[in-house]
Amino acid sequence: MSASDPRDELVEHLPAMRAFAISLTRNGSVADDMVQDTLVKAWTNIEKFQVGTNMRAWLFTILRNTYYSSRRKAKREVADVDGIFTESLAEKPAHDGHLQMNDFRVALGKLKVEQREALLLVGASGFSYEEAADMCGVAVGTIKSRVNRARTQLAELMGLNEDEAMEMTDDATMSVLSASKVASF
Repeated sequence: MSASDPRDELVEHLPAMRAFAISLTRNGSVADDMVQDTLVKAWTNIEKFQVGTNMRAWLFTILRNTYYSSRRKAKREVADVDGIFTESLAEKPAHDGHLQMNDFRVALGKLKVEQREALLLVGASGFSYEEAADMCGVAVGTIKSRVNRARTQLAELMGLNEDEAMEMTDDATMSVLSASKVASF
């Protein structure tokens, strides 16, 4: 590896990749596996990365494609007939300080995958509409529409309107909802 080897940049993007993977899978261990698979794919195909372009966007595209590939594979697999997997799931109790954040996660999970993905890329991960459109392989207008619809639906699911303020715990959550014409936080 040379001093300007793009592989040196991979580690910088791990936290953002993990956050995006968790938002897609809603499961920390599955997200970690997806990030690991993404890194292996990126490492072995680093010659396909164009130096000078956006490494983060390239990694997110690989991660997104890995996610959709795993979903297609899961559809072909046999269901959990014995309920072993279902029994392993547990829901943490919602405590006072985490109630709104839990409501937010639940509402976010109810969005269509395409809308949630667009909203998280633009709102939480800070990608431009153009970068998000490129990663998703759709037109910029499509991304803008998905983000707007996602924000509107999220506000509806959470029962928010212009008169109400909602206390959010982090900047990423606030940025997901910030451009909503429905609520001002």
